[in-house]
Amino acid sequence: MEHVPPPAEELARLDRELAELDARRAQLLTRRAWLLAALRPPAPTAAPGWNPPAWGAPAAGRPGAPAQPWGYVPPKQPSAPRSAQNVLLTLGGLLLTVAAVAFTLVSWGSMGIGGRSAVLAAVTVGALAAPAVLLRRGLTATAEALAALALVLTLLDAYAVHAVATPDTDGLGFTAVAAAVLAALWTAYGLALGRLRLPLPAAVVLAQWPLLFGAWAAGAPALVVGWALLATAVLDGAIALWGKGTGARVTACVGGSVMAFSALMVGLTLSVTASGPLGALAPGALLLTAAAAALAGAWRASRGFARAGGVVAGLAVVAAVGGVPAAAVPEDWGVLAYLSAGLALTAVVRTRLPRNAAIGVLVASAAVVAGALAGALPGLAAVLLGPVTLLSDVWAGSPGDFRSALDPTLPWTGLAAAPVVLAVSAGLLGAAYRWWPSLARIAAPLTAREEPGSGGGPAGAPGAGTPEAGGAAVPGAGGEPGAGTAGTVGTPAPGASAAAAPGASGAPHGTDAPWYAGGRAGTPWYAGGASTARRRPSGAALRGAAGAGAAVLGWGALLLAGAVLDVPYAVAVAGETALVAGLLALAVRGTGSGREDSAAVPVTALVAASAGAVSAGLLSLASEGASYAVFGALAALFAGAAVRAGAGVERAVFAVAATVGCTVLTGFAGRSLELAPHEAAPLMLLVPALTVLFGARLRRNPVALPVELTGALGALVAVGLAVPDAPFLALVLALCGVLAAGAAVRPERRPVAAYLAAALFVPATWVRLAASEVSFPEAYTLPVTVPALVVGFLRRRKDPEASSWTAYGPGLAATLLPSLAVAWTDPDWQRPLLLGVSALVITLLGARYRLQALLLLGGAVLALDGLHELAPYVVQVAGALPRWLPPALAGLLLLVVGATYEQRLRDARRLKDALGRMR
Repeated sequence: MEHVPPPAEELARLDRELAELDARRAQLLTRRAWLLAALRPPAPTAAPGWNPPAWGAPAAGRPGAPAQPWGYVPPKQPSAPRSAQNVLLTLGGLLLTVAAVAFTLVSWGSMGIGGRSAVLAAVTVGALAAPAVLLRRGLTATAEALAALALVLTLLDAYAVHAVATPDTDGLGFTAVAAAVLAALWTAYGLALGRLRLPLPAAVVLAQWPLLFGAWAAGAPALVVGWALLATAVLDGAIALWGKGTGARVTACVGGSVMAFSALMVGLTLSVTASGPLGALAPGALLLTAAAAALAGAWRASRGFARAGGVVAGLAVVAAVGGVPAAAVPEDWGVLAYLSAGLALTAVVRTRLPRNAAIGVLVASAAVVAGALAGALPGLAAVLLGPVTLLSDVWAGSPGDFRSALDPTLPWTGLAAAPVVLAVSAGLLGAAYRWWPSLARIAAPLTAREEPGSGGGPAGAPGAGTPEAGGAAVPGAGGEPGAGTAGTVGTPAPGASAAAAPGASGAPHGTDAPWYAGGRAGTPWYAGGASTARRRPSGAALRGAAGAGAAVLGWGALLLAGAVLDVPYAVAVAGETALVAGLLALAVRGTGSGREDSAAVPVTALVAASAGAVSAGLLSLASEGASYAVFGALAALFAGAAVRAGAGVERAVFAVAATVGCTVLTGFAGRSLELAPHEAAPLMLLVPALTVLFGARLRRNPVALPVELTGALGALVAVGLAVPDAPFLALVLALCGVLAAGAAVRPERRPVAAYLAAALFVPATWVRLAASEVSFPEAYTLPVTVPALVVGFLRRRKDPEASSWTAYGPGLAATLLPSLAVAWTDPDWQRPLLLGVSALVITLLGARYRLQALLLLGGAVLALDGLHELAPYVVQVAGALPRWLPPALAGLLLLVVGATYEQRLRDARRLKDALGRMR
């Protein structure tokens, strides 16, 4: 009869055999790959360079070739001849340069005029002529080294000419002429020898100084210096656009940026410090010319440079146009002139300016508006946070005006235009929110996604006209992304080939293309594409942001206007409360609509209303009547908003704010009745009691839990107020226990509220006993413990699976814990002895009948009682022992535990399991 093994044994045998087969297969595959690699000829070595697609890929011509073993280090290759040649040429040119400098500065005076001329002519002409000969023979690196030497020699020649031939000439003027001559010389030289890379960048660097040094030498005013800087920047821009060679264009771009920035700073400084409108006209002309030059460059530049040029042009126009009226008005109101000029830049959407340049101008307009708003923030923050100082002196008396209740050190006169700035910005954002579809249609040419091959730069400009350049969906009219525009994410633009469509691939999925080849054929994973393009916010989201901004800025404008006008205190309090009411109405009106464009406005209004309510409440603390009026009105407003709002988070926030307002009102009532803080604590429980009743009425309504939790926080405040007085603390704890027990009547609150009620009643009892100076708490606790244990015993008989903590825990804790607390302060021995015996009996009963509550409670009380009794003797023994003995014993204990760590761990697990099996 054939033996059939058990299923477990057969399964284990099959697993072992399969593992052996897998291991053998892996060995054979590795050997096969090595043999294939050995039979194929080696692939040609690729030139060194940046080739991320080949990282981790098999070598070209050797598909599947095995990689080198782990830890393999390739042998060092000798330095390439070209690299060694460059090092030698660099060192040689540096040594010749040092020698030429030393000759010019040290040995120049020891030769006659003929020798000087001969040396200068021979060395300079030779250094300039040698690169032409070397280039014809293909020695490009040597020619570059000699060209660099020739550049240094021409500079030394200019210095020598000034030192010998024209020593009395002004240094700045001579430097300007020499720089111009050398720039022209090196430009012609670089164009003649087009294969050299150094002459043209050197000529660009030399061209930066003639106009600047010439104006400086002539003692020209700052405005003329600014024009010189601007003319140099324009020259650099022309070189950057039409220059020959990458090095010259990059150098011109850097130099032009520095010169243009310097010219703009000169014009801006002169415009700001002008004594009148006429004095601001000349700097304004400089700034406008700079803006025109920046736009002219942006017309032909690639995407990034075009946008940067638009930003610079926009800021320059604002500084030029706004500087004239700003010089005619008081300093505090000058910001309105610049704000008006910045807002006027938005008309660029109606011009024929290139798309990227127009976007840059709009960015400049937004930057100007943001700067104007930032100037109004300190005043708005002072209005909102200034009333915090009233917390130190509540109900001290109503101040005469609004500013008296705020920070008196803030320069309010300098904030005269801040409310106007906020109001204008709010009005514009509100208009944008109201007529958003029309605005989207007007801005559609600027927000439309660029098609492949198009864009705001010349052909071949990096990042111009490609989906990877950041094309995304367009916020169109009607709140839909891309409405009315061409080319949304995931679809090709009209006229574009299928190969250019985002996500298109030259090969279907599942081909042999390696994982590192990216989503499209031949495109590496790091190249991104339209699928990884930045996602623009939808039109609905932008419209909602505009509406939210309008609400916040309008609210801030009205708040700040009251402080700037210094209205009476009563008007300020009433005005802030009315603003809160208006924000609540706006929040309630938009809640529950569910539309993306309308969600931002009510949420923002809710946040602003909450902040305004806090500010108004703090401001009202100066007067008793104002406090009652404001907090009563706020509680009523938030309660009404909670009733009118739809179900959701907003309704819960409204209800919580109303509960907080009612809690503050009860505190005010205690202060008006001249009650001490501990005497007012029971009064503070009125609102928590109402929240319990309110929760019972709402039951599973989502608003019930936040309201009840807010009431619980009010009860916690009442407990904190009652802490200094023990009788009142016991009363407050007992009342809180009653409230928790009332909440436990509801099934959904019972799991938490029942335990909370018990946890409150027990300390209320203990605090009451301590306040009555009871020395024998057992007389009060045993009458509670005995019936509780009897009830627990009957519960266990009826339900043996019931937990011992539920049956016996409360009854035992009611006596053991107070007795333990008294025993630790009892100097006699009778109470600790009786408590220890009782705890020992309870522990043994728990171990005998496997009851977890008895074992743990009795053991813990027994251990603490024994520690209390043995503590004096332990202290005496420890004082008599040598100082080195306790550390030695601790170290020995650690060694023993470490040596038997696994055994101790197993013992701990067995103990945990044994306790877990107890009831």
